[in-house]
Amino acid sequence: MSLTDEQESQAIKPLAPSFSSMHILVAPNAFKNSLSASDAAQAISRGFQRSRLDCACECFPVGDGGDGTATLLVEKCEGRTIAVEVQNPLGRKISASFGLIDEDRTAVIEMAAASGLRLLRPEEFDPLHATSFGTGELIKAALDQGASNVVLAIGGSATVDGGGGVLQALGVRFLDAVGNDLLGVPASLVDLHAVDLSGLDPRLSQCALTVLCDVENPLLGEQGAAQVFGPQKGATPEAIGKLEIALTKLSDIFRRKMGKEMATNKRGGAAGGVAAGLHACLNAKLVNGIEYFLDATHFDAALRKADLVVTGEGSIDEQTLQGKGPVGVALRAQAKNIPVIGLAGAVPLQPNPSLQRYFDVLLPIGAGPVEAETALRHTAADLERTAMELGNLLAINKMIDRG
Repeated sequence: MSLTDEQESQAIKPLAPSFSSMHILVAPNAFKNSLSASDAAQAISRGFQRSRLDCACECFPVGDGGDGTATLLVEKCEGRTIAVEVQNPLGRKISASFGLIDEDRTAVIEMAAASGLRLLRPEEFDPLHATSFGTGELIKAALDQGASNVVLAIGGSATVDGGGGVLQALGVRFLDAVGNDLLGVPASLVDLHAVDLSGLDPRLSQCALTVLCDVENPLLGEQGAAQVFGPQKGATPEAIGKLEIALTKLSDIFRRKMGKEMATNKRGGAAGGVAAGLHACLNAKLVNGIEYFLDATHFDAALRKADLVVTGEGSIDEQTLQGKGPVGVALRAQAKNIPVIGLAGAVPLQPNPSLQRYFDVLLPIGAGPVEAETALRHTAADLERTAMELGNLLAINKMIDRG
């Protein structure tokens, strides 16, 4: 995503309109491990309403493919929710839900609901043995409901299995050199020799699969699924090496079997390689999550009334530029010459020219140096306070403008 020269020229502009009441569109992403996007939007709105600024706030929480995206999509599209029993990343039975929209033709599935890191205790994080099988069970359940389209939001997963678990749940068999089934994906994929697609659920050939990605990393290499996301999910250096071998073998097999290149596919490393695996085997379409969300929920219509857009997430940094929600929101706003304020728990210490192209103002919400655990507990209060002070500042700015 990038700005045109004309959009860049709008980087500095007044933050308050000349008329009395300001319409503020509050469109944050989720604040990871702290607040949902909806709760963050409500906190920001409360802060502005407590301020001296004459304003009206419209809450429009957003999702970019990460945790909470499916829930927001189903709510915005007035869908319904179905609960089913599936396996969690370590094979335990749990209840997980997916949504149906578009008169039940489209299923909206959140990978984190079945295969998410949030389902495990920290001491259980183990991507060498965690599987995405439960997500495949959700897809199968959606097919049972008659869905002909599946939208899969893949953020927040506990897995680095290249989608192997999903594919096993849908009927794919992974085989060793003597034809035995490989269980215990992804660890067992280091012995992968062949793949058998004969048992693949035939309904998938009539189902369009769209994968919402919030990162652009490839499957393999220094920026790949194992090396970048493995440590975040609990992988040791030894486990990372094994995962890289497993994903490489999976990539090689699918290239020979399907003629599909997994290794260098943009966004293929998302969710531990699930994006690459589903693209190679099921012809899934990999899309930018925030762009899909904003289109599906008619965000541009809400922008028409806005004088100011406020967005944010837990951290706004260089990674935010790789397809995250706040930049997607900022791009839409800047295309209509609407100023954008970004709020985050953490921002770069020094001014960042790349981020300044998207955000007119970028503010950390913390009141002072505190432990991360404490900061996470106080995110709502910090957002509310910061928004209130922003509102007061904008009110003063308007008073000065009136002279």
